[in-house]
Amino acid sequence: MNSEALEVSNVTTSTSSAQASGFERRAVIDLSAIRNNVKQISDLVAPAAVMAVVKADAYGHGAIPVAKAAVEGGASWLGCAHVTEALALREAGIQTPMLAWLHTADTPFEAAVDASLDLGVSGWELERVAAAARSVQTPARIHLKIDTGLGRNGSTMDDFPDLLNRASVFQEEGLLRVVGLFSHLAVADEPERPETDEQLEVFGKAIELVEAAGFDLEVRHIANTPAILSRPDAHHDMVRLGLGLYGLSPFENDSPDSFGLRPAMKLVTRVANVKKVHAGQGVSYGLNYKTEGETFLGLIPMGYADGLPRIATGAPVTVKGRSYPVRGRIAMDQCVIDLGPEISPEDYLGAEAIIFGAGGQSVNTWAHAANTINYEVVTRISPRVPRHYVEGSWGEAGE
Repeated sequence: MNSEALEVSNVTTSTSSAQASGFERRAVIDLSAIRNNVKQISDLVAPAAVMAVVKADAYGHGAIPVAKAAVEGGASWLGCAHVTEALALREAGIQTPMLAWLHTADTPFEAAVDASLDLGVSGWELERVAAAARSVQTPARIHLKIDTGLGRNGSTMDDFPDLLNRASVFQEEGLLRVVGLFSHLAVADEPERPETDEQLEVFGKAIELVEAAGFDLEVRHIANTPAILSRPDAHHDMVRLGLGLYGLSPFENDSPDSFGLRPAMKLVTRVANVKKVHAGQGVSYGLNYKTEGETFLGLIPMGYADGLPRIATGAPVTVKGRSYPVRGRIAMDQCVIDLGPEISPEDYLGAEAIIFGAGGQSVNTWAHAANTINYEVVTRISPRVPRHYVEGSWGEAGE
């Protein structure tokens, strides 16, 4: 572990340490956790390959550092929603095979083909991709997407034969190669539901159609993180590791460590103010919370502009080893916790305040308070919160 990482991962809660460590708020990302999570999943799904999904700035963790760590951990593919996301990784010098799958009429297909990106194709994009390949005089690599039941992107089974015929013509012209077939699951995070079986059956039929059409597939992929962990029959040639890459569980009743995964993000700030108030003091906009007795209020300098869900009143903030629920509404830049009447304010002013992550509560507690999922909480952390990268485990976060 380098000295910078050691300093951050062992910050104390004293005011002097808070001033010396030099940050107001941070999302601290443990890159060794990313590598660990890739390795755990690689061992689980072998011989299938692992695609590390780093769309949406790696779920808020930082796409370039996370992509590099994922490849170091054993990921042989990277996945992005948009071509522009993948191009940024190429510009950073990452040459790992990449797939981008969500396009519009303004997607830079020529730049994508020129940068050797694999492209997901659901239907209309096929002609655009072929034209881009003709323009840059380089065959495009495409993964056909079949809608097996999610109802979003992907060709329907009714339209799939026509898509195969069109792709065959372009492949014979040397403009592209169909190298993959993929789909996405709708309810794999609810393993008891029958729709996953139905989707896998449709996917199997699509594989048969592609192979019967004479395409030599390199990869067939449909498994997301919940299917990786619960449906080995969905692994095929490759799996797409999204949420699990970041050490989070897709299942309500299963913790990450039950799968050998380590959460990578710790969201932390400092207590910005501590003041004593009387009973009946209203707190934050709307004055929906009033103190029950004389107490100390702690000001946390993070709010919904930093990505905290505005509706997550009651979510925990951990200070000096104890978790305090947010009281009153979360504002744009700040929120308030009730520290109780027995504290010494000088011990709390400037103390480390853990929103979630190791040493505090899990991100799931914030997700529950906001009536959302852990995916959303980490992904929405604002760019104004600096990302700080460390090596080495933070230890065990509370549940």
